[in-house]
Amino acid sequence: MGRKSIKEARQVEIIKVFYKVAKTEGYENTSIAKIAKVMDINPSLIIHYFETKEDLTYGLIDYILERYLLIYTIKNKDGVTLSDLSKTIDMLFSKKWNLLFDDGLFYTFYALAFRQKKIKAKYKTILDSLRFALASMIERCNEQDFIQVQDPKAAADLIFVLVDGAYFYLSLEDDKKIYAERLDYYKGKAYQILGINNLVLSDVPLSS
Repeated sequence: MGRKSIKEARQVEIIKVFYKVAKTEGYENTSIAKIAKVMDINPSLIIHYFETKEDLTYGLIDYILERYLLIYTIKNKDGVTLSDLSKTIDMLFSKKWNLLFDDGLFYTFYALAFRQKKIKAKYKTILDSLRFALASMIERCNEQDFIQVQDPKAAADLIFVLVDGAYFYLSLEDDKKIYAERLDYYKGKAYQILGINNLVLSDVPLSS
């Protein structure tokens, strides 16, 4: 249980190469032939697993979800602590979160969502999953009286409105100092939504 089949492992391998090629050359310029060349295999082997570039795109969008969910690194999901919640907020507003997936590809696929219902549904799944995971953490912290957030789902949604807006805006910012300052400002606003003083938390060791 939990072990991937040879087929699944091969599909993931192809998707990862597709991601690297598309990141370097752009999605529009990436073809099955180019992916095969990088992998040093016959294109027919890729077509065996993904009949079209569109199928590959769907696989890559699913891969985005797996990458993005890495932000939630909780050792004990049944015993979420204030430390876990704080580390998650810090990660959401950090370079690590932004580097989980290339901005250019993310927004390229996002644009495709307005033309393809299947991609739109996959993106909605990604965004809903991220919000649900954060809302669950907030609820667990509420239950343990670490925080008192009246509506965890609404709080999680507002925080992701901040996250999404921050990265869209900051993707246009070249000044690293301004980028860091703005990101820290938005993070402070997220802590305000949760009723947490992040300055106090920063002085406390974050043990699990």
